[in-house]
Amino acid sequence: MFILKRQDVEITNYQHPKRDQQIPILNYQGQTFRLISAFNGKQAEDARALWRDLTDNRGKACVLLEEPDRYSVWGKVRLDQLAGEEPAGTESASSPLFAQGCLLLLQAVYFDVEDLLGARQAASFQKDITKIFQQGKFPQADSADTIQNWLTVSPLQNHKVPPWQEQHLKTLLQELHRLGKSYFGDTGFAEGVSDVLQDMPAPDRTQFLDWLKQSALNKLWIAA
Repeated sequence: MFILKRQDVEITNYQHPKRDQQIPILNYQGQTFRLISAFNGKQAEDARALWRDLTDNRGKACVLLEEPDRYSVWGKVRLDQLAGEEPAGTESASSPLFAQGCLLLLQAVYFDVEDLLGARQAASFQKDITKIFQQGKFPQADSADTIQNWLTVSPLQNHKVPPWQEQHLKTLLQELHRLGKSYFGDTGFAEGVSDVLQDMPAPDRTQFLDWLKQSALNKLWIAA
């Protein structure tokens, strides 16, 4: 939609009506935009790729803000829309791309178990992860075939990703790390997250890694 400079806009903090949270809001010619993702000064291409993807492919009204030391992408929002949002923790990682990223990590660990430890350990891993899905009340985890697909079918080719919310994603990655450590005896499997996600479109991969780095999960998964 727009590529703007810092002097073109006004950025203020808006007190969310339902949360103890200040939200940065960009104001431009009477329109308001909410921060979607921020990038450092060396990530100009990643920022532009995300902005183009959101505007050209997804039909979003977005602003790309170019500053000397960073780039940021903002999505159009009405302030009265914020009042209708769900409580914190329910929407920030509900986009299908976050579920896709988590499934790719799950599959990478599962395939490593199968390749390095053998079919028997892979079957044991599948039973362990099934327990995690069921105990965590993950949606759609009541079907063995569905769980098998989560472990083996690329989520990038299957658009019917599970409708997981942020608490499901965090539980999965925490428990997946615990399982991986118990199977391999160390945490080396958690390195090279970016390599595992190479098949994701660049804007989606950037968004997923940003989310991972901003959460406590970054201490477990080395998002380098």
